[in-house]
Amino acid sequence: MIKSMTGFGRCENHQGDKKFTVEIKAVNHRYFDVNIKMPKKFSFFEAAIRGTLKDYIQRGKVDVFITYEDYADMNFSLKYNENVAAEYLKYYRRMAETFGLEDDVRVSVLGKCPEVFTLEEQTIDEAKLWSLLETALRGASQQFVESRVKEGEALRTDLLEKLNHMLENVDRVEERYPRIIAEYREKLTEKVHELLGDAQIDEGRLATEVVLFSDKICTDEETVRLRSHIETMKAALTEGGSIGRKLDFIAQEMNREANTILSKANDLATSNIAIDLKTEIEKVREQIQNIE
Repeated sequence: MIKSMTGFGRCENHQGDKKFTVEIKAVNHRYFDVNIKMPKKFSFFEAAIRGTLKDYIQRGKVDVFITYEDYADMNFSLKYNENVAAEYLKYYRRMAETFGLEDDVRVSVLGKCPEVFTLEEQTIDEAKLWSLLETALRGASQQFVESRVKEGEALRTDLLEKLNHMLENVDRVEERYPRIIAEYREKLTEKVHELLGDAQIDEGRLATEVVLFSDKICTDEETVRLRSHIETMKAALTEGGSIGRKLDFIAQEMNREANTILSKANDLATSNIAIDLKTEIEKVREQIQNIE
């Protein structure tokens, strides 16, 4: 199977009072480029997230959106800092002695001093959270891959149709070649008769001219290579896998052969066929950009 480089996947994992939601979407890109958006407190999971994604994705510009919800009543704990309170109390009493003031420090006053009481977020159980996140991540990745495969099958069908049409045009170029030679010989013979009248024509010289002309416009090598490239691309599409780069290289070679055929074309019919070939090749190259 082949995969498109565009796709979308989404998965939620809700266990107890915690829920992770992961969304993945991607567009075309030459390499594997990942952008992850998630709460900062989970940034230490980034390397693990990238490693997991590589199990499913080889190429593409991938955006990953991760949200986290915690429905627990107590996410924070109150901490009493006794040493800090003792320091405040020590200095309050020193002030009372130094300035002759009444020592009226109460618990309610001491408790309002900065850092005596602090709120601390409860310790995160990294292993448990990663288990929750990984399940959501793999679920979204699987859905993402399925959407890519579905679109990839549509791309393969379209590409095979275009390649078959290109083979028909290659056949037309090959069929046209002997006709061009015959037409050239006929025109050359008529031209010689116009110039020499009833004088005897040198058949050897005429044959030499025809051979030189046929060699100049011969596209046998180009059509053979072009046919081979088309068949190679069809085989790659059938085999599947991550073939996007390979197909792009083959398409470049196909375009080179079509350009040569066009440059050698000596009649309008062959030129039109070569232009049609180049048009189809360009359409194929555009579609290939969507394949992983």
